[in-house]
Amino acid sequence: MPDNDASPFLSGRTAQSQQLLGLLRSARSGVPALAIVCGRPGMGKTSLVELFLRQDEVSREATIVLRAAGAAWEKPFDFGLVQQLLSQRPVAPGSAAATASDGARTAGTEGDNGAARLRQVGDNLLSAVHELAGPDHTLVLWLDDLELGDIASLRTILYALRRIGPLRLLTILCVDQDAAAAHDVEPDDGFAGLLRLPGATTIRLGPLTADDILSMWRDSPGPGLTAPAARALVEHTGGSPALVRPLLEQFSTAVWSGSPEHLPAPADYVVSVASALKRMSPEGAALTEAAAVLGVRSQLALAVELAGVTDPVAGVDSANAAGLLRLTMANAETRLEFPLPVVRAAVYQHLGPGRRVALHTAAAAIMTDPLQRLSHRAAAALLPDATLAAELESSAEYFASNGAWHRAAEAYAQASRLNPELPERELLLVKAVDAMVGAGELPRAEAALEALDSFAPSPRSDAVRGYLAILRGRPAQADALLHKAWTAVDPSTDAATAGGICQRQVLHALARFHGRDLVTWAGRARRLASAGSPPAVEAQAIEGLGLGAIGRYDEAEMSYRAADQWPERAAQHQRIDMGRGWLHLAMDRVEEARAELAGAVPTEFAQGSQRISLWAQGWLARADFTLGAWDEALRTVENAVAMQEESGIDLLRPLLHWSGAQIHALRGNWDAAAHHLDRGAAATDSYPTMLLPYCLAQAQVAETKADYDGVIRALLPVVRMQRGGGIDEPGFWPWQDHYANALVMVGRVAEADAFLVPHEELAARRGHRSTLARLSYVRGRIQAAAGDLDAARATFQGGLAQLDTLPMPFARARVKFAYGQSFRRAGKRKEAAATLAEARELFAVLGAEAYVDRCSRELRASGVSTTGSASQASSGGPTAGGGPDDLTEQEKSVAALVASGLSNREAAAELYISVKTVQYHLTRIYAKLRVTSRSGLAAAYPGKVAEPAEGSGQSLPQ
Repeated sequence: MPDNDASPFLSGRTAQSQQLLGLLRSARSGVPALAIVCGRPGMGKTSLVELFLRQDEVSREATIVLRAAGAAWEKPFDFGLVQQLLSQRPVAPGSAAATASDGARTAGTEGDNGAARLRQVGDNLLSAVHELAGPDHTLVLWLDDLELGDIASLRTILYALRRIGPLRLLTILCVDQDAAAAHDVEPDDGFAGLLRLPGATTIRLGPLTADDILSMWRDSPGPGLTAPAARALVEHTGGSPALVRPLLEQFSTAVWSGSPEHLPAPADYVVSVASALKRMSPEGAALTEAAAVLGVRSQLALAVELAGVTDPVAGVDSANAAGLLRLTMANAETRLEFPLPVVRAAVYQHLGPGRRVALHTAAAAIMTDPLQRLSHRAAAALLPDATLAAELESSAEYFASNGAWHRAAEAYAQASRLNPELPERELLLVKAVDAMVGAGELPRAEAALEALDSFAPSPRSDAVRGYLAILRGRPAQADALLHKAWTAVDPSTDAATAGGICQRQVLHALARFHGRDLVTWAGRARRLASAGSPPAVEAQAIEGLGLGAIGRYDEAEMSYRAADQWPERAAQHQRIDMGRGWLHLAMDRVEEARAELAGAVPTEFAQGSQRISLWAQGWLARADFTLGAWDEALRTVENAVAMQEESGIDLLRPLLHWSGAQIHALRGNWDAAAHHLDRGAAATDSYPTMLLPYCLAQAQVAETKADYDGVIRALLPVVRMQRGGGIDEPGFWPWQDHYANALVMVGRVAEADAFLVPHEELAARRGHRSTLARLSYVRGRIQAAAGDLDAARATFQGGLAQLDTLPMPFARARVKFAYGQSFRRAGKRKEAAATLAEARELFAVLGAEAYVDRCSRELRASGVSTTGSASQASSGGPTAGGGPDDLTEQEKSVAALVASGLSNREAAAELYISVKTVQYHLTRIYAKLRVTSRSGLAAAYPGKVAEPAEGSGQSLPQ
């Protein structure tokens, strides 16, 4: 790291430094300024002021700096701070500064603390300040550790500052936050008075955030610091600058991608903690060392037994007084806890190898849990041990089967370290990397690859590097590595490795969205990998998507039915739920898809792979978008984006930001939409599963703005993609209607017509209803533009009919908008107004304000009033509103329950349908009754209670 004048460390406090700079500028204009820099020890108060004073704008101007610092040992000496201030600058004999300094020394010598003496020294100090802060100089008085200053000096300085007139003076007081709070209730001894001076600017320094640390490191030489590594530093140190800086100086950035259990402490801090341990009682030191071996938190009883202390209370008191341990009593347990992980790391490092081995061996002997015993035995082992390695591998397999990927990675890595056989060590390390990816620890997995360099190149190591290249979104690199691995492996002699390579090829094919290749590699993986192994399970989980991508939906469903053999809560089932949910979403079975995708998102109680979870959350957001649950979709996006940034899995970044960009654009939140577009950007040589959602997001934002040239530009990379793999399969990537619609809107109607035909034919062969509906509104536009309004009307209404039982309110609104807009431009203003009013109501319910505004503009252009209920258009168009009798039986049931005050969830439970179905029905009910809220529904449906649907067996409350 650079020297302290290069500022990467302290640039994390740039905002606070700018505050000080602003106060200095005020002082230079002749208006005295006072800054109170407040924070707990270690928060960088002194360093902040030092950085501020090193800035060019401060140093190049005529600035005089006088600095003094309080000290506990010096506090009894009167006027010590004043003497420090005035002794720093040589002054002429007889000057005000010399007189003030002499007076302060005399007062300190004679011990005269009377008011007269204080006033005399204060007047002299005031004169010295006026002399030093002349018209050509700005004076900075910096008082550090103010809470430790002597009372006489504090009162003298307070006396002087209260009498400062217009002057080029900046006073900076650095104070401990806790001391400042304590003096709020103590008598005024000068300290509290200084903190309460009017016009003071308080600058509070809290712990550094991950963003602060990234800013600190941004301009430093060497490898970059990742966001997950910065967050690990914050968790480890509590964000203390005094700990973060030496850690970044002493250790490479790769260290912070390692396991949290093994992160280090700064060398000076280890020495400091070692000194504290020596000053503690023997019981306290022994208890602290035992606790460090057990972890950041441990049971008091276990630590006492391991330490062998006879007086645990005295030991706890000693450790607590030293600030190394604290006692907590929660969840029916008495526990010891280190204040921060870095404190535990410092104690552990101080122990030395021999002491650590002895304590881990003793811990293994007293543990009752077999897995904890095994962990301590592994920590105590310094040499290869085949038996112990085998036990660790077995525990790793257990953790992996339950989706506990972090613990699996630890066990695999330890097994690799202790296994004496080179080929087995390599295999175990590869499994450890896999588990790290499953845990969402991609930076850690990449750091672990360095250990693979100690082995000879092999298909296994090439495959795992190819796997990481896929997750980083690097298709060319992944393709080369996987091709090399497959070419080098012999499936007849190493079926397990070959099966693993095939499984990587399955993921590579999915990222390329090439259905045929995916099915081919999935078949090979299932034949080569052992039944029930992760490669076989994942191949089967994703094979259905490949079959769906080439239109073989029946076979895809059969594939997932065959996979139902796995227990519902097994980690393998997460993959099945994700794949099936994505397939069902593409097949218009949106509510089924949503339930399956939600089930594939790990929770605290049902763990799983973060990679699979990110896929699931990306498509779960799309399912919620389709259903009209946009707030839920945005919550999913927010959670998933945080997880993706932590994991470093770039492959799924554009998919996650797609929904965020589209929803925010539809709501008119253009800055938020642009933010998601920026963070979800993908280069043209990215994987199709990255480029497709990014292009779609760009196109949908542009379409919302009516920027149809922008839509075409956004989708050109998709138009130029190689076909045949599944990109054009209906339901998976809904880009075709956006592109064709944009062509129509910019006047390229013939081109749109030719483009549309093969997609219409494919959708018809598949019987894919939502795609037929989406393409129909473009076909309807083309027909209307040609003057064939009867054909256009039939096409638009046919598209709406395709959506009749599908819970897709936004898709329905888009068809109606195109219908109304086309007929308004064709001169059918009354029919257009009725349809546009319905579209506007649907958009309003969804919160799509951008389209509400567009509908309103179209309605105004039609010249037809849209207040009240619109009458049926003479040409057979739909009504813009109606009464309760226009509702279907199911809609009447939902309307009655919601109008009576039931929530969506309560209405769903009453009718034995899903909440999403209730929400879908409400969008149609609101449009038909021309209301936009639940209160509006209650007014439009007063006292109405629908009869239950025939055969439902349900009686609704009266």
